Amino acid sequence: MFKSFFPKPGPFFISAFIWSLLAVIFWQAGGGDWLLRVTGASQNVAISAARFWSLNYLVFYAYYLFCVGVFALFWFVYCPHRWQYWSILGTSLIIFVTWFLVEVGVAINAWYAPFYDLIQSALATPHKVSINQFYQEIGVFLGIAIIAVIIGVMNNFFVSHYVFRWRTAMNEHYMAHWQHLRHIEGAAQRVQEDTMRFASTLEDMGVSFINAVMTLIAFLPVLVTLSEHVPDLPIVGHLPYGLVIAAIVWSLMGTGLLAVVGIKLPGLEFKNQRVEAAYRKELVYGEDDETRATPPTVRELFRAVRRNYFRLYFHYMYFNIARILYLQVDNVFRPFPAVSVDRCRYDYPRADDANYQRLRPGARLVPVPDQLVDNAGGTDVHLQTSAQF
Repeated sequence: MFKSFFPKPGPFFISAFIWSLLAVIFWQAGGGDWLLRVTGASQNVAISAARFWSLNYLVFYAYYLFCVGVFALFWFVYCPHRWQYWSILGTSLIIFVTWFLVEVGVAINAWYAPFYDLIQSALATPHKVSINQFYQEIGVFLGIAIIAVIIGVMNNFFVSHYVFRWRTAMNEHYMAHWQHLRHIEGAAQRVQEDTMRFASTLEDMGVSFINAVMTLIAFLPVLVTLSEHVPDLPIVGHLPYGLVIAAIVWSLMGTGLLAVVGIKLPGLEFKNQRVEAAYRKELVYGEDDETRATPPTVRELFRAVRRNYFRLYFHYMYFNIARILYLQVDNVFRPFPAVSVDRCRYDYPRADDANYQRLRPGARLVPVPDQLVDNAGGTDVHLQTSAQF
C-alpha cells in the first residue's frame, strides 16, 4: 500500500516526522519571529483577504517551501521513485493547502468580532452605524469566502487526482506480482475493489485527519490566550493553560473510547469481505459451469453472509451508542471548562430592556472575566452572539 507509492516507507515517514518536528520547533521557538524581524514583517495582519498576501504570510510560505524543497531534494537523490513527485511534493501541497484553508477559518473567526460589535452598536444606539459600514464588513467576508471557495474547489480536484495516482501505483504493484496473488481467494476483487475503497476512504478520512491536526495547531494560540482568563477549571482547580489541556485531553479521551469500543469492527469488516468474496466467486463460476452455484451451496454461502452482517449490526449498535453519547456530551463539555465561578459574574436583563428585546434570535449571555467588568455596581453583562461564542 505504501511501498508502491512512497520511497522506502519506513525510513521515509520517520524522516518526514523528524524533519517536520524540527521545522515546527524552529519556527515556534523564535525562528519565526526572527525571520519576520529580518524581513520587516509586522505581527499584526489585516482582518480581510489581504492578510493572505501580507509579508507576514509570505515569509511563512517561503519557509514552508524551503523545508519541503530540502526534504524532497534529499529523497530524490537518496532513493529515486517513479511516483516521488506525487508522493512527496503532492503530499506537501495537500498539507499546505489544508493549513491554508484552516487559516481561512481563523480569518473568518477574527472577522466575527468587529462585525458583531458593529451589529451590537447598531442595536444599542440607533442611527450610529451607517449602512455603508455594514456593507463594508459584508464585503470583507465575501473577499475571504471567495478565496476559500476557489482554493477549496482546486484542492478537492487535486486530492482526487492524487488519490487516483496512489491507486494506480497500487494496481501496478499488484499486477507485477499477479502470479503470486492469483491463487488467493478473491484476488481479482482485492485488486479492483479494495484499491478503489482505499482511494475513496483516503480521500475522505485522510484529508479530514490532516484538517483536524491543522485546526488544532491554528487555534492553540487562541486557547492559550483565553486560558489566561480562566485559571481555574471546575473539579480540577488551578491549572496553567487549562483550556488547552482540557481540549486535548477531552479529544484524546473520545478517540480512545471509540477505539476501544470499536476494536472488533475491523476484523468483522475483513470477515465480511471474505464471505462476500466466496459468495460472489461461486456465482461467477455458476455462470459457466452448471454444476456450480447449486441452490444448497448458494444457500449455505448466503447464510454465512447473513450471519456476518447480523454480527456487524450488533457491534455497530453499541459503537454508535458510544459515538453519539460522546458527541452529545461534547456539546455540554465544550463550554464547561470556561465556567469559572470565582472569575465570572452574571446578570440577567429584564424582559422590558430595550436592548434585550432588540437582540436577534440566537444571541445569549456569556460570563465575562473580572478584568473586563467596568460596572462599579458589581455586576455586568456582555451580550454576544452564538457565532462569537
